[in-house]
Amino acid sequence: MTLLSYLEPGEDFPPTELALEHPNGLLAAGGVLDSTTLVAAYRRGIFPWYEAPQPVLWWSPDPRSVLLPEELHLSRSLRRTLRRDRFQLSLDRAFDAVIEACAQPRPSQDGTWIGSAMSDAYRQLHREGVARSIEVWLDGELAGGLYGISLGGAFFGESMFARTPDASKVALVALCHVLRQVPHSVIDCQIESDHLNSLGARSVSRLDFEERLQQTVDMVVRDDIWHLPERCGGLL
Repeated sequence: MTLLSYLEPGEDFPPTELALEHPNGLLAAGGVLDSTTLVAAYRRGIFPWYEAPQPVLWWSPDPRSVLLPEELHLSRSLRRTLRRDRFQLSLDRAFDAVIEACAQPRPSQDGTWIGSAMSDAYRQLHREGVARSIEVWLDGELAGGLYGISLGGAFFGESMFARTPDASKVALVALCHVLRQVPHSVIDCQIESDHLNSLGARSVSRLDFEERLQQTVDMVVRDDIWHLPERCGGLL
């Protein structure tokens, strides 16, 4: 097995094919979480995922979970939730609050991978217009949401949360609502899960995923597509 690459600050990533030689698509360790490095990573389908005190770990799994916006599956119960029209929607209104909520340990977890360094890095990307959030509100309180990286016609989903049933699903429906306006757009879900599969995500090979990125990350996308109806009923 090839030794794991350890990156110095500013050093380029190794070929993603090398991730095949390490468990679960681990590609490299080290480097820094600055904007330049993160954007370069996402453009190649590489993402960071680690817990302090580990060094930054960079991943490129094969297969890769993706969701094409036009393939989103709305269950009958989710359609009922949207028709009830209880939730309000917003874009980039509460990015800090969304990332803080996503960073909270889940009931089945002892810790969180969204540490202070990760949070600071994505907040900087948000200030630069690269990281975006979708918020779902109920009676003026933040009920759920998601955040991720937007590059051209590709959206790299990082995390989502729900404090109220279906709130994170509504956020994903809202994201697909936006991205359906972009031909050939793709949502990177990173790792397969039954939850995402139930919403229409599917697994593709790393090669297929990287080919999709080549077609999408450099697309010029109008910023005015990033708008949502005020309430979730408008997503139907």
